[in-house]
Amino acid sequence: MVHKHSVAGYDAFVAFMKDFNGNGDAINILFTGAKLDNGESWCSDCVEAAPFIETAVNTKAPENSHFIYVDVGDRPTWKDMNNPFRKDTNTHLSVIPTMIRWKNPQRLEGEQCAKADLLELFFSEDD
Repeated sequence: MVHKHSVAGYDAFVAFMKDFNGNGDAINILFTGAKLDNGESWCSDCVEAAPFIETAVNTKAPENSHFIYVDVGDRPTWKDMNNPFRKDTNTHLSVIPTMIRWKNPQRLEGEQCAKADLLELFFSEDD
């Protein structure tokens, strides 16, 4: 079973990752826009990719891996070019959604996150 976690905001993300121990298992992270009252992200690309990502996490992600949903904030927060998610060398985001394997080269950005074949490849690659 994939262990799912959820974090909102940069400071919470940094604190979570500082104390997080994945026990050597893969740590996959999805950076996405904050959810509106209707339960969907303000980011249309994130909304489009969500069902593809959810399916891949539930069917392709390795057993005992970790999947962390990270809310990068509302639209004005994300669009700020000084947003810390953009500046952090561990995340270095330029678009959302972005999915990364923590401390590894695997990365999908933007419309790549809505492609089932790329998601399958992402989860099948070893560290």
